[in-house]
Parts: sequence; C-alpha cells; structure tokens
Amino acid sequence: MASVVIITILAGCTASKPLNDSTVSATLWVQNSAEYEALTTMAYQSAEAQLDTALHTDSWTASLEQQGNDYGSLPPAVVLDVDETVLDNSAFQARLIKKSESYSSKKWNNWVREQKADPVPGALSFTQAAEAKGITVIYLTNRDVSVEEATYQNLKKVGFPLKKDVDVLLTNNERPGWSSDKTNRRKYVAENYRILMLLGDNLNDFLPAKDRSGSERKKFVSEHKNRLGTQWFVFPNPVYGSWEDALYNFDSSLSPEQIEAQKLEKLDTKN
Repeated sequence: MASVVIITILAGCTASKPLNDSTVSATLWVQNSAEYEALTTMAYQSAEAQLDTALHTDSWTASLEQQGNDYGSLPPAVVLDVDETVLDNSAFQARLIKKSESYSSKKWNNWVREQKADPVPGALSFTQAAEAKGITVIYLTNRDVSVEEATYQNLKKVGFPLKKDVDVLLTNNERPGWSSDKTNRRKYVAENYRILMLLGDNLNDFLPAKDRSGSERKKFVSEHKNRLGTQWFVFPNPVYGSWEDALYNFDSSLSPEQIEAQKLEKLDTKN
C-alpha cells in the first residue's frame, strides 16, 4: 500500500509540473479558444477586403522601404511572416510543456522537418485570394535556410500558393546580410515588387524593431497606426516573441530568476 501511495504522489507531481510553465495558458488559448480563431480570421478577412483597393491604387505601399514614386509600376505582392502568421506551431510548444523541456534550435528544426504545422485560421483563404488576383505571395521567415525545403513542403502540403519559377520563401541566412532583423529582406522585396500588405505576429515583421525597448515599440505603433488594418495586419501570439524579450531589455545574461523578477516589475497594479 505504501508503494502505491508513493507512486500515486509521484505521478501527481509529474502530471502537475508542466502546469508551472508560463506558456501553458497561452498555448491552450491558441489551440482551444474560439476567440483566437475569430481574431485571426477577422484579420485575414479584413486584409482580403482591402486587396482590390490596394491593387488598383498605384501609390499604395505598405513598405517603409519604398519611398518616392518609382514603385508604382512594380508587380504587386503581399508579404507574410510564417510562424504564427500562416503556420500554427502550437503543437511544438505543447510538446515542450508536456515533456517539461525548454526550447532549443535543434528541437525547433526537428519539428520543422516533420512538416506538421497547420494553417493559421484564415491564412489559406487570404493567400489563395491574393494569388487569384495576380498578386505574388511572399513568405518572409526567420526559419533558418537549413530548413527552407521542409518549410516549403509544409506550406505546399497544406495548400499555400507557391510560385515554381520565383523564390517566394525568404529565410534567415539565405543570403549574406539576411538576418533575423528582416530589414534587408524587405528591402530586397521592395526592389522587385510593390508591397501591398505586410502581415505578421511580431513588430519586426513591419519595421526595424529588433532589440527595441517596450516604450520604443509602442511609439512605433503610434507613429504608424494609420497603416493598421489597411496595410499592416498583426496577429496574436501570446506564447513567444520579442514583446517578451523587451520586458527584460533583451538581456540574455540574466538568470531565469532575474528575468522573472523583471517580468513581475512590469505588472501594473495601479497602486
């Protein structure tokens, strides 16, 4: 009997341990809430409703890299982030939680190679509608070039439009200077296409926001609020992102305890 009690207690501890992970509720929300599906669908439907106006307005550009009037004759394109914008990777996060494991690039790349990510709700309809109007769909992702083929096959498998004769999947480190900052890749696209819309879950999908403080990021949003909902479409991602890193000023030297303390300081109780 004593051994049964001990086993039961240990089993209970093992089962409850993952619930201490800070991403549990966020991952459950993405995977189970009707609200998440409603938000992503609403964003994509709003973007699709703007396509004709954007397409037939020569001066329309969503890109800060396109200045002057020399882009009006370029072929149109929409530029989308991949992870948590067109592909839902919440299953990968769920695995980490259930196994009480931490993220690593090796585990992430192994997940990417499985090609099991599902479409974010609304993404297929939008990208297929854009393609039907003659708009090139470009995927600008911070997945590494080493998993570009697996990413391409995942996108293809679930039905996303992909041109055969043009590289529309632009990955991190694919070319010299193409870093996680994304600015140089947006410039590359802006030289070849009139960018009608930018869609992503991270501020860095729209402008150079890497390593910027929380106050700077909010200032960016305020400065470009007129683009939101017409040229820029932001998707909810409560699980991870540079918004979280900004809470502790992107200081990777901090211990987990110090990071936790920094996060707690950011909680506003209005006291």
